[in-house]
Amino acid sequence: MITSAHWFKPHAGSYADKPKHEFKVHLSGRRSTRTSSLCRLQGFMIGAYEEDPPTAWLLLSSRFCVRRPTSDHHSPASPTTDKHFYPSTLVSGRRPIGECPLTPSSSTRAAPPTANPTSIPSPSPRGIMGDVVQMHFSTPDYVIFALLLVASTCIGLFYALSGGRQRTTQEFLLADRSMSCLPVSLSLLATFQSAVAILGVPSEIYTYGTQYWFLGVSYFLGLLIPAHVFIPVFYRLRLTSAYEYLELRFNKTVRIMGTVTFIFQMVIYMGVVLYAPALALNAVTGFDLWGAVLAMGLVCTLYTTLGGLKAVIWTDVFQTIVMFAGQLAVIIVGAHQAGGMGQVWRKAINGSRIASLDLNPDPTERHTFWTLGVGGVFLMLALYGVNQAQVQRYLSSRTEREAVMSCYVVFPCQQVVLCLGCLMGLVMFARYGEDSPLDKGYVKTNDQMVLYFVMDVFRDLPGLPGLFVACLFSGALSTISSAFNSLATVTMEDLIRPYCPAMTEAKATLLSKGLAFAYGLVCLAMAYTASHMGSVLQAALSIFGMVGGPLLGLFCLGMFFPWANSTGAIVGLVAGLVMAFWIGIGNFVSRMAVPTTLPPIINGTAMPLPGNMTTLITLITAKPKPTGVQALYNLSYLWYSAHNSTTVVIVGLIVSLLTGPMKEKDLIPGTVYPVLGNLLFFLPEYYREILCCVTPLPHKPKAIDTHPYQMARKESNGVSHPKEQEKTEDTEREKDEDEETATPQPSCRLAHTLQETAL
Repeated sequence: MITSAHWFKPHAGSYADKPKHEFKVHLSGRRSTRTSSLCRLQGFMIGAYEEDPPTAWLLLSSRFCVRRPTSDHHSPASPTTDKHFYPSTLVSGRRPIGECPLTPSSSTRAAPPTANPTSIPSPSPRGIMGDVVQMHFSTPDYVIFALLLVASTCIGLFYALSGGRQRTTQEFLLADRSMSCLPVSLSLLATFQSAVAILGVPSEIYTYGTQYWFLGVSYFLGLLIPAHVFIPVFYRLRLTSAYEYLELRFNKTVRIMGTVTFIFQMVIYMGVVLYAPALALNAVTGFDLWGAVLAMGLVCTLYTTLGGLKAVIWTDVFQTIVMFAGQLAVIIVGAHQAGGMGQVWRKAINGSRIASLDLNPDPTERHTFWTLGVGGVFLMLALYGVNQAQVQRYLSSRTEREAVMSCYVVFPCQQVVLCLGCLMGLVMFARYGEDSPLDKGYVKTNDQMVLYFVMDVFRDLPGLPGLFVACLFSGALSTISSAFNSLATVTMEDLIRPYCPAMTEAKATLLSKGLAFAYGLVCLAMAYTASHMGSVLQAALSIFGMVGGPLLGLFCLGMFFPWANSTGAIVGLVAGLVMAFWIGIGNFVSRMAVPTTLPPIINGTAMPLPGNMTTLITLITAKPKPTGVQALYNLSYLWYSAHNSTTVVIVGLIVSLLTGPMKEKDLIPGTVYPVLGNLLFFLPEYYREILCCVTPLPHKPKAIDTHPYQMARKESNGVSHPKEQEKTEDTEREKDEDEETATPQPSCRLAHTLQETAL
């Protein structure tokens, strides 16, 4: 790398009668890069310094760490008095993490004092070209990251070679329904604790304060309702795919529409989840971008394809432990360097980062108590109630009780994860204060701030950066592997098996493994596509939230409203998706249309800033309250699930009433949760019979071959499954007894209908 020094004066024209300063610029890089940087800087100083010297100094001192000389007149330069800034380097002889910025000097052009670059501990700002400051991994960091991949692969190989060796679809897709509470709960936690959340929550706390912590209030109902409503229905129907329920409750068309919507949602999301953290890591540390993407994608595909759901769940357990370890290490070391947690808390209070309870009911406000506590409930229901990745884990539990208990175990774990993210954000603030690495130009996006902070904190501790990166990619691995397995499940059970009822178990298992492998390749392709999305990347991330709400509404429509019919379900789902994409895309486009920065105003004239320089001067104006359609576009993202799911339910109910509500005799027992009977107890019995009379849920799971679902599938396909022909006299007798106990009563009294779950 070539380094050269250049001298120039800000202006030589109208300022001849005023004292001037000369600046010495140390530029590193190729000749063309140095020439371009110098030209841009000269142009900036000629314009800014002539118009308003104090403002020019303000911009230079903040952007390039230039300090104003003690005197405005020329004076002999002294190596001991001039303030020079040099690039700091990491330990162990690593390359510099920053380039030397501007250095004010006197007219004598004295040489800068000699200094050891490695003696400066804090990272210096970015160079004039505006490149993101990069720090680099050491050998221990790479070793720890590699161990994560090796351990995940070994878990997959172990379950591929042990037990039943994944020879049946029940073992491959549902782990033989043999999982206990603890691994299921940790897998539930890890599935949507993605790398995006690990990077996003601390940045959110650093920028906006701890208001986000109130999302934890929504976890209570967001996990209690799935435990006592969705799990009993799904588990007692003995399903494999959550979308099988839609065919039982409505018809095959609704099932296919729900399945295709879910596939669309997850295919886009898993590519972004894989690419986004790798991009942030590459920008901050120089870690090879596509090497990380390919390594993660191929390893995840390998252990998911070989080990099935058992491998996915147990790798989730391992990766959850790594996530906790990585976050705790950052918090402990960062707090120690900041002077302890007491000092961190004091700085957070002084910096107004400890948020108070905001009870503003305005739904356009980004984060309030109601937005987080109420809107977050619907978001949690979309994730933990009806998402196939989570439902599949409930169904893999040994008993319904274990499935319910897993939700209860997830609740404190979610609170711990949320608190860790908040603490990391507060420790970041204690270290940097208002001097954000983003504002200083050390990083380009909020996603990179956490990685920059980690590399800064651990720069003298080789191996610990690798631990956090393992934590980061553990979040990505757990999410992606769950996506592979759930996508293979819904494709096999909802799109292939209903049309190939005579398919043997061996062929079905082999095809399921092939589907998991194929979706792994699709994930890599989507990661490559994400690299070319540019600004559309944010929209791709929003699709996950936009689609989750309508799917939640579809399941709620069928599970809570017995008179909803298939026509209402189809129209409601379409209306919900249209509304979701309208609001989501409208919000994205409207934000893109608003300029994010403005040039400074000097003497009434806007001064254009060259290159990558940004202004420190912003215009503070009153935020206009949005009205009309714009108010809908400004709806807080946490209300998306609530708004879109409510749209599906309302439209579905109206269409169902207009086209003829479904009658009780047409309902398959166990597909409707009898919640309305208790809520509408004050109505006369006649109206309760019309609105809420439903067949109660069975009090225990039926044998898989004798449940009404199997009968319905046999009738719809016209072909009996081979296992259905192997009934014994005992199971036939048990079936008759269960049908008698499940006969609807004349009235709609629900005193004995699912008053308690397996708990």
